[in-house]
Amino acid sequence: MGWEHGHPCERPPHRVWVDAFLMARTPATNEDFAAYRAATGGPPPPLWSDPAFADPRQPVVGLSWAEAAAFAAWSGARLPTEAEWEKAARGGLDDSRYPWGDAKPAVKFDRPPRVGETPSNALGLTDLSGVCHEWCADWFGEDYYRGAPARNPRGPETGTRRVSRGGAWRHADPWSPVAHRSSLPPHLRYSDYGVRFARDTENA
Repeated sequence: MGWEHGHPCERPPHRVWVDAFLMARTPATNEDFAAYRAATGGPPPPLWSDPAFADPRQPVVGLSWAEAAAFAAWSGARLPTEAEWEKAARGGLDDSRYPWGDAKPAVKFDRPPRVGETPSNALGLTDLSGVCHEWCADWFGEDYYRGAPARNPRGPETGTRRVSRGGAWRHADPWSPVAHRSSLPPHLRYSDYGVRFARDTENA
């Protein structure tokens, strides 16, 4: 995990062990969230009726952390830990800048693209950068990497911000490196925040 040329919170690079898990190939979509709403009667995200964000194959965005966690649980899944997200996103390319290699795509989006429209990594996962931030289970700690456990790190016990990963369409440079860390207070709902589900292998 980490990157020696990254922000201070992304240093130092360090090796961790992560138990086996499953990760969704793409972020959850509006189509997925529509099924969740139909089953639970939950409220729509703030941008649900905006045509720029309403395509069924776009990632659902505008979810708070608690909404993302509840959506994942209803789907028989959970939010990934930050370590799981980076492990899956790297796809075995431990020294690459981006999940798919070192080249930055030339395209830039003016809204979240449909899932699958960005390069895949070696595991077949897409939309890991350039699309939306993805909520993780962990609380964010600026200096967490300096003393993180070597097995299954899960972030600080408390905090004021939750970790998110993945570059987002709304940024001037959406193509964030695979090791880049971001975070947000968990109650906020932004147009570039979505969710990708993880599962334990015994629940597959």
